[in-house]
Amino acid sequence: MLKISEFQSKDIITIHDGKRLGTALDLEIDTATGKVVSLIVTGTGKLTGLFNKEEQTIIPWNQIIKIGADVILVNPGTAINPFKIEPGKGF
Repeated sequence: MLKISEFQSKDIITIHDGKRLGTALDLEIDTATGKVVSLIVTGTGKLTGLFNKEEQTIIPWNQIIKIGADVILVNPGTAINPFKIEPGKGF
């Protein structure tokens, strides 16, 4: 079992090229089912990410490949930044 504070200390790394996306900022939870839906990642310092939503990326939970002691490995093709989506493009 992991606590949100343990997620926040881990780097988020893509499996294809080893690129660091940032650190875990928060989890999105479906209140109807109690399941985790996505991981919210900030590309800058933790506090900056709280105020600058353009630096946040959402990783769908089913695209998390492995949660390790220091890093979380993700499939990079599924990461989205809802604050940078071009009008008319959608998700």
